[in-house]
Amino acid sequence: MKVALFTETFLPKVDGIVTRLTKTVTHLVQAGDEVLIFCPEGAPEQYMGARVVGVPAMPLPLYPELKLALPRPAVAEALERFQPDLVHVVNPAVLGLGGIWLAKTKGFPLVASYHTHLPKYLEHYGMGMLEPLLWELLKAAHNQARLNLCTSTAMVQELSEKGIQHTALWQRGVDTDLFRPELRSQAMRDRLLAGQSDTDKLLLYIGRLSAEKQIERIKPVLEAMPDARLALVGDGPYRSRLEDIFAGLPVHFVGYLAGEELASAYASGDAFVFPSSTETLGLVLLEAMAAGCPVVGANRGGIPDIVSDGENGCLYEPEGFDGGAASLTGAVQRLLGDPAEREQLRRNARSEAERWGWAGATQQLRGFYHQVLNDMATPPPLQLVA
Repeated sequence: MKVALFTETFLPKVDGIVTRLTKTVTHLVQAGDEVLIFCPEGAPEQYMGARVVGVPAMPLPLYPELKLALPRPAVAEALERFQPDLVHVVNPAVLGLGGIWLAKTKGFPLVASYHTHLPKYLEHYGMGMLEPLLWELLKAAHNQARLNLCTSTAMVQELSEKGIQHTALWQRGVDTDLFRPELRSQAMRDRLLAGQSDTDKLLLYIGRLSAEKQIERIKPVLEAMPDARLALVGDGPYRSRLEDIFAGLPVHFVGYLAGEELASAYASGDAFVFPSSTETLGLVLLEAMAAGCPVVGANRGGIPDIVSDGENGCLYEPEGFDGGAASLTGAVQRLLGDPAEREQLRRNARSEAERWGWAGATQQLRGFYHQVLNDMATPPPLQLVA
């Protein structure tokens, strides 16, 4: 099978979408598929046997880490030469819209997938009034596809309610060989603490430092728990603002980590705190769970698909007059309160993560691809006219 992927984000960027794509491409190629990737320029020309076509791009003004790649004739020419069996557009925005147009005009079967809850991001950038318009644009784009894949049951339901058709759940995945409890180390704890005393209450956040992640919600937790420490792993456009918000509190900005260093950071925390209520899945939570770090997440979006409150982690309610501060603080205190219960949560979290390998997720995806191709090949039923 020949698959052309259009994505608005790829290497060298680091985020949950890129993680899913790199793992998916690896397993597609291992299964014998040919893969061609269209993405913003800056990525390697080859990735794990797949060819990569970089498209000139410009940074998004509100979010410079994201680049907008404008489709151009070279994209159409490369796609025409490749002659894919199927086109898969990931999070269509600008380059993805070009992929949709090319697929439709050239008659290639089209699959789309939804990974970033952009309508909910708008309010964090002062543009909440544009949410209805964005939903209409997303509906127009996604309804060109024969199948729209979502990464959580909540997103399947919400997209269906918004009028996006042919939705299905693309199961989650995590690398349980890389992210594992055995990588917990005192040396990494010391690095995360950055000279602060170790009180056995090391809170961890890993991910983009951006407004929609609502990281500032951790501040009341630290104020209510003076013996807690916080390590923020990652970077992004909101970092300088967060440095001001957390000034005077025991917070260390670690920056980006990757590979076994990242896995060791996950394993070395006492609680992984993820305040965001805008997640379509929350892959970092699953990575933390695989590493044996108990998690606290919002009872919104795709997170309840991963976290069962009191069983493999804790959920908090992000709404309310205080922005969920009391609920988040209570959840963290509950998680850290009883060492025996925390150890049970740790074991249960690892067991949950072990259920979700990337090989299984990609096998399911290939099944979706074949379903679309089979539907294309099946002639419509004969219409009898009286």
